[in-house]
Amino acid sequence: MSHAKTAGTTDGPPPAGGPRGPLDRFFDLTGRGTTVARELRGGVTTFFAMAYIILLNPIILGGAKDVTGASLSIPQLTTMTALSAAIATVIMGLVGNTPLAVAAGLGINAVVAFQAAPVMTWPQAMGLVVIEGVIIVLLAVSGVRERIMNAIPLALKHAIAVGIGCFIALVGLIDAGFVTSSDQSPPLALGTGGHLQTWPAVVFAFSLVLMVVLYVRKVPGAILIGIVAATALAVIIQENASIREGGWGVVTPDMPDKLFAAPDFGLFGQVDLFGGFGRAGVITALVVLFTLVLSGFFDAMGTILGISDEAGLVNERGEVPRLGRVLTVDGLSASLGGVTSSSANTVFVESAAGVGEGARTGLANLATGALFTVALFLTPLAAVVPAQAAAPALVLVGALMMTQVAKLDWNDLGIAVPAFLTIIFMPFTFSITIGIGMGVVSYAVVQAARGQWRAVSIWLWPVVVLFLLFFAISPIEDWLGVK
Repeated sequence: MSHAKTAGTTDGPPPAGGPRGPLDRFFDLTGRGTTVARELRGGVTTFFAMAYIILLNPIILGGAKDVTGASLSIPQLTTMTALSAAIATVIMGLVGNTPLAVAAGLGINAVVAFQAAPVMTWPQAMGLVVIEGVIIVLLAVSGVRERIMNAIPLALKHAIAVGIGCFIALVGLIDAGFVTSSDQSPPLALGTGGHLQTWPAVVFAFSLVLMVVLYVRKVPGAILIGIVAATALAVIIQENASIREGGWGVVTPDMPDKLFAAPDFGLFGQVDLFGGFGRAGVITALVVLFTLVLSGFFDAMGTILGISDEAGLVNERGEVPRLGRVLTVDGLSASLGGVTSSSANTVFVESAAGVGEGARTGLANLATGALFTVALFLTPLAAVVPAQAAAPALVLVGALMMTQVAKLDWNDLGIAVPAFLTIIFMPFTFSITIGIGMGVVSYAVVQAARGQWRAVSIWLWPVVVLFLLFFAISPIEDWLGVK
């Protein structure tokens, strides 16, 4: 059992033989060994770990122009991002009963902004997002998506969880500026020029150390306490120190002039379902749609498997309970992102922060969704928490997810090589989808080389072909004459 599964044990599960209230019965709190307090605490922690999306998604989408030169409104995008996340997260909690929060997916929004929008209008690009979600729903309700997920060997599922742990830790380090990238050698370095020279780095270190100390001492709310305390420190530093503009990253911890801001729902329903095929051409639109579907499909799949495994929700065969419902909601959430013009929604890997705090059921999602709803009106306050305060939660949870590496048989090269490739390609390429692809393709290749190709499920071979097409998408586009 991983450390994350013992988080918050000081407040204990409800007594097995006692009366069960309506929340306990609906979410099966007793069956999953959790409590209302632990779920709500986990949900709040997840919100703080992913609240940056309310600000970052509008920056990514709002910074791009469509084929006509039009840009989307930042205030409207902010409203739609929070609204879409609130609705999708609550539905996932009620229908899927899993602590998997949902919001506009990073990476997918980049495809919409920089691959779809330049060749079509914004409503047409969002129409492709709606179609992507519909395709994913059809794959889910037909059972195809669940069969593919269940066809992945249990060892690879553990490797996916470990890879996601490495990925989210790197996300946290990069977002906080504790590790920076460079076009020169080495490509990654500590802080600025290999040294920690800034107050934001101090806040990150303070938050991480505080979380680790509280966590190992089994203090309930360790991660949430760390985020709040570090945010308070960041506000004090910002008020009294000279921090260069942009030194904190996306969010600067300034106390806002006002707490409330009226939401702007102007982008809701601005969708042209099939216009993109006429504007950009059928082949170009299909390439964009293929990229959206593949990224949304496997990013969510990896996150669902990894976090469910870490939360102890996976059975001995590596299967996730209510998986069909979870996958269907994931597809509907993607379409909702198109309807709200906030880009495709997907399960957020930052949900691992809430799981690390003890969340085990969909009740945690109600807390996360409620805070996204409140954020519709409190956008200025949501902008106070800097990445340096929240990102350490991702680093800590990444360490906890790494413990699953012990479940892998490293003496079996048929497992060791695909598992290793799965793990390293997620952080090295900054993509969950690519990590899964490398793992699945290499697993099939290794088994075939051993003469054991029949050991690969029949449902996995089409996935291998799709990933080979995905990896070769650029030369295919050149061959087809797609610009």
